[in-house]
Formats: sequence, C-alpha cells, structure tokens
Amino acid sequence: MKRRDFLKVLSAAPGIAAFSCADRQEAERLAAEPDSISDADLSWQKAPCRYCGTGCGVEVGVHDGRVKAVRGDEASPVNRGLLCVKGYHLPAFLYGEDRLRYPMKRDGEGYTRISWDEALDLAAKKYQETLDQHGPEAVAIYGSGQWTVFDGYAATKWFRGGLRSNNVEPNARLCMASAVTGFMTQFQSDEPMGCYDDFEAGDDFVMWGNNMAEMHPVLFSRILESKRTKPGVRIIDIATRRTPTSDYADMYVEIIPGSDLALANGILHLLIANRQIDQQFIAENVIFKRGIEDLDEIGYGCYGEQAEHYTFKDKGRNASLAELETFLADYTPEKVSAITGVPTGQIHSLAKLYGDAGRGTVSLWCMGVNQHVRGTWMNNLITDLHLLTGKISKPGSGPFSLTGQPSACGTAREVGTLAHRLPADMVVTKEAHRAKAEEIWGLPEGTIPPKPGYHTMDMFRALMRGDVKTMWIQTTNPWVSIPNLHRIDRQQGPDGNFNDGRFIIVSDIYPTPTTAIADLVLPAAAWVEREGVFGNSERRTQQWNKMVEPPGEATEDAWQIVQVAKRMGMGHLFPWPDDNWHEPMYEEYRRFTVGHGKDVAAYTQLKETRGLRWPVVDGKETRYRYAAGHDPYVQKDQGVHFYKAKGYGEKAAFWLRPYHPPAEAPDDEYPFWLSTGRVLEHWHTGSMTRRVEQLHQAMPEAFVELNRADATELGVTHGDSVRLRTRRGSLELRAEIDGRGEPPRGSVFVPFFDESKLINRLTLDAMDNISKEPDYKKCAVRVERV
Repeated sequence: MKRRDFLKVLSAAPGIAAFSCADRQEAERLAAEPDSISDADLSWQKAPCRYCGTGCGVEVGVHDGRVKAVRGDEASPVNRGLLCVKGYHLPAFLYGEDRLRYPMKRDGEGYTRISWDEALDLAAKKYQETLDQHGPEAVAIYGSGQWTVFDGYAATKWFRGGLRSNNVEPNARLCMASAVTGFMTQFQSDEPMGCYDDFEAGDDFVMWGNNMAEMHPVLFSRILESKRTKPGVRIIDIATRRTPTSDYADMYVEIIPGSDLALANGILHLLIANRQIDQQFIAENVIFKRGIEDLDEIGYGCYGEQAEHYTFKDKGRNASLAELETFLADYTPEKVSAITGVPTGQIHSLAKLYGDAGRGTVSLWCMGVNQHVRGTWMNNLITDLHLLTGKISKPGSGPFSLTGQPSACGTAREVGTLAHRLPADMVVTKEAHRAKAEEIWGLPEGTIPPKPGYHTMDMFRALMRGDVKTMWIQTTNPWVSIPNLHRIDRQQGPDGNFNDGRFIIVSDIYPTPTTAIADLVLPAAAWVEREGVFGNSERRTQQWNKMVEPPGEATEDAWQIVQVAKRMGMGHLFPWPDDNWHEPMYEEYRRFTVGHGKDVAAYTQLKETRGLRWPVVDGKETRYRYAAGHDPYVQKDQGVHFYKAKGYGEKAAFWLRPYHPPAEAPDDEYPFWLSTGRVLEHWHTGSMTRRVEQLHQAMPEAFVELNRADATELGVTHGDSVRLRTRRGSLELRAEIDGRGEPPRGSVFVPFFDESKLINRLTLDAMDNISKEPDYKKCAVRVERV
C-alpha cells in the first residue's frame, strides 16, 4: 500500500493515534482531498538520494514539471527499496518558498538582483584582480561532499590548471579526512576494501563511536535483518553515550571521551598476549611502521600557541612485531580500564571477538573516530586490529569507514578536491602525478604548482587574515559548520557592506548564515534539477539524469564554474559543447582512474545501471579490493595482495600509535564533556531538511541531552532552558532528559542542525595532527540552569 493510501485509511481509524502529530495531520488532509495524480500520471526515473553517503537508490516521480513523489528503488542493491525518513520526504526540500532564484549582489544591508552576465563577469573580474595583485595563493574555492563529480572536477581543473592554485577544499575535510589519511598511510590508496555485502556476510559488527541506527538507518536495517535471520550475529556498540544503536547491541561499551586509542591498544595487547594473531598473514602481507609520538612536538593544531600556523609533519620509520609487543606491554586491561572507564571483562570480550578466527568481524566508524585530534591514529588502530588477525579483504571481515555526504567519496576523495590531491589518489607534491594531470588536461609542463593549498581550517584563517582575498563557496554552509565560529566572524561597516578587502561568492539553493555574509549570491540547481554523478561509501559510482527545471534562473554549480573560467580566458579547459558536456567531462576524468585499480565505470554503463563499485574492469565491478578471486588487479589464486602500496613493498602498514589525551578535558570551571552530532530527522546544517514540514515538526529545534542525575543536581527538568558555556562562547538550549540519547554523568550532547542555535560557537578548533580534521566531539563545558 502506498503511504498516501495508508494514511488515508488511518485517518478514519483508531490506529492513527499511534502515529506522530505530523503524520496524523497529513492523513486527515489527504483524506479530504481528491486523488489528483495517479501512478500512471507520473514519469519515473532513477537517482541516488541527495542526503548521506549511503547512496540509497530512489525512483523519482515527475508530473507537470515537478517532482511529485519518490519511492525506494527495489532494483538498487544498496537499499533494496527501503528509504529512511529523510529519503521518503525528498521532494519537499526542492520546493521551499525561499528558494534562491536569481543572482544577487550585496547592496548595503540587502541584495540587488542582477543578471547572470553581470554576476559571472563580476566573479571573473574579482578572481582576475586578485590573481594580478596578490597571486594564486590569494584565491580559493570551498566545496563539499555534496558537489557532484562534475562540480568537483570543474573546480579542481579550473583552479589547478587555470588559476595555478591548489586552494581547493571540500567540507569533507571536516568529516572524513582522517579516514583518507588512515587508508593512505596503511595502503597508499584511499577508501574501504569491503562493501555493503559485508552486512549479510559478517558475524560481528563493532561500532566505534558510530550511532548507525540514526545516521545510516538503511544500512543498519540490513544488519538487523541479518541478525534476525542468523541469531548468532552480534552487534557491539562502543560509544560515549547511549543511542538507539545501543538498544540493538549485544554489548554496549561505554568509554570516556577521547580514550578510544587506549581501548584499541588494549585489545591489540590481548590479541598478542593470547596469540590470537594470524602469523602467516602478517609475514606475507604486513610491515610495521612507527611515527612521531611526542605530545609536545605534535600538539593539537590550530589551538593554543599553534592557533594560526600548524606545521607539524609526521615522519615514519620501520618497526617490527617484536617492537609492537614491547610497545603494547603497558596497555594491560587494568591500565586501559583506568583510562577508558571500560571494565576489564569487556576489554577481554572485545579481544576474544576480534581474535576468533571462525567468525567474520566488521568494524564500522564515522564521525566519532574521524573528528578527533588523533583521528588518523584511531583509523590506523582499527585497521591494525584487522591486519593482526587477517580479517581483511574478505566477505564479512574488514574495516569499513562510513561517510556522511552523498559524494564525499566520489568527489572529495576520488576526484581529489582536497588541497593536496589530484584524481585517483594522486597528489600535487609528486612530479609524476602533476605530469600525468598536465598530460590529460593538455597543459604545459609545470602548470600545476607543487605546493599544497590551504586545508579547510587554514583556508578560513587565511581569509580572516586577508591572505585569501577572493573565495567561492558552493554546496555547503561553513558559517554554521566551522568549529569555533567566532574566529570567522565577518564585520559589516556602517553602510552594511563588509569593506574588508575580501570578496566572497556563495552558490546555494536557500538563504543560510553563509549567504548572509556573501558579497555575491548565486542560485544553484539541486539534485534532479541537473544531471549528476555521486560516489558512495562502498565505492559505488551512480549517475542520474536531469528530470525537472530548477526554479527561476538557478543553474548547476559546475556550469557556473565553467562560465567564469571562460570569461577569464580559460575556455580551453572546458572544450565541450554547451549542450553536451557532462559525458565528455566525466570520460576525461575517467582517464585518471583506468589502469590504476581505481577504474570507475564508463558513463554509458552508469546510465544503464544502479551504479557500479570500482575498480570496474571489462564492465565488471569489484566487491572486495585486494582479494584474490575478486579484484582483477590481484594476480594470485588466493589470499590478498595490497598492490597499491608500492612504497611498502606492496604490503599493508601496521602503525604503532600511542594513547594521547584530548586537547581539552573537564575541570573545576568547566566540569562537563560536550559532544556534537546529528539526529535522524535532519541532515548536516538543516538548510534542506528544516524546510521539510514533516521533518521540521518532528524535530523543530536543537536541544541539549542531559543525564537525569546531573539534571536533578542542577535543578533542571525536561524542557527547561539551560545555558552551556565553554571557553569560546555560550548558548541557551532546551534540556532533553531521558530522550532518544542518554549521556552518562558528566557529559552533554547537542546536535548542530539548527542555524538559530549555533553550537559551533562553543566547539573547539583543535585538529588531527595528520588529516587536519577538527575535533567536534569533545571539549569542556559548564551547564547552568537559566
């Protein structure tokens, strides 16, 4: 039964009382209106979902030039017809009353509508003036994991090949950069070796700081279905607070924030002590490495004395299994328990689970591990657990990093829109990689600069210092999402203009706090209002066609970039016809990937399928990288071959990584831990989902989760206003007690989707020493009753 018909039936039945207020009101409204559109009236096409990195397949129903319906695509191997609550309400995010429809130029306190020619000429003029007067390091572009492959490729080609600047960054630096550096430091190639098939093949699923039930509910449902049909399947939830994921777990392991490094080392200690390691696998496939470990030398980046310039660079040296045993000797269960708060019995249980050679183990993580001052180290340690036991690159076993944006993998990582990267794992610092890009792009030798650009945190520091003069922001909302937002406050002059010598362009679909500080606002086409390609968490590249026209004069982000480049005399970078450039642009990008184990599928094949997992060789996708019998680049009959790790003798690197404490911890003045994150109903900064009536009604505002005992001590009851105060700022929020999430005593949690309650004015901008990803998950806070 369709949702519409289902709600109509419920409207006349007592069962409607079991549904939300929003569903009940919708049911009553539907019951009163005639059926104006039938299934036969709709034209259906495929697309991936616009929201998270799961990459659910959606069928989109169009009537009279508007998206009228969606349904889960039963032909999609990702979600098999199921969607989450956000996915079921996809059409509504396109049709908010305040969609941006026309280019607008700042005029004092407000904006004046201008033509596209005026807007594009102005953008080109500002970029050219900045180049002429200040050089290529003074220009920047900041996109996201929501960029399509076309958007990201256009940006990186224009900047590196035209402007000769590497100041290209995505907001993915804030969410999965530590996963990138984790994979790169261990395999010299990015992204997981496993796939979603592991959810049916695995026996044990260990969530490392990952509330999968809310953040990746469709994938979690696959694990639950596997558990239903195979009662031996186990779920382990390692977390700093109870969440809906904990409700389904066979073991909930509560850790003190920032202590996960010690826990992982404690598990490794027991695996070696109990000889639950795969000696043959290690001898054939693993080398041991050790980096700089001195806390004073490393610091915490962008914090304290390193606030403006953080120059630390890790240096690895060779180690050995014997050195590892010595290194781990101090991580006894008793000492690890004292650091983490985890009972010794649970530490032993975790070691037994990872060490059981007869059971497949899948480790899953997302922001809890990545947004961490030692996020790369923690990624390394999770993978170390699999390297030590040989549980990797095989069905039902492996480390699997989940992503939060629809093309954080496909665009930020694979296209290479990070400041130091080029497509297909190449980097600007290597001459051979630059030469390859210059060859494909038809550029003279030496065009691409060898110096990496500003990473995200440095890029916004440089903008505030005035070192970056012109910046273009697309598909993201940094004036909500950057930590310690005070540091990027932009001050208006008496005339309402900024007059600070900087020029900021913002392309978006709705007004946001970021468009509010822009000098030029450009309206963007969204989702199926344009043709696109995304790449999801399991290496699946997915294509969709344009299905409806965008509102007003809105256009796709890649088109905007190309038009500015042409106005700057760089049209040779984009030589394709205006009415047929998507496929040839993609096929040019594909040239970077073919023959290197990163082979994405041909465009014609993507159009006919529900996506394919790279490497795609001879039209066939790959389920398991590096695995004999699966990966076409592995020339072995059995086992694994880490062929991308040329610098390690084609073996994987096991990194020894010690425990370091967080950058900031509770004290007498600020006695609580503060952690931030997402909720089921909203996505990222809420600029899309808060305009969907049902989602907004279900979760209308941000809140602070409090432990009941702490609330009682503070004299706070559910729904009361409380004030959170950190060393950086304060914020008043409604108290949530005994809600969906339950923090332990001494901890609070706040979601960041609400632009009217900017929790990132309180968060810390300390960051990972290798990935440069900031830590949103732990800082010290005081809680006051209002």
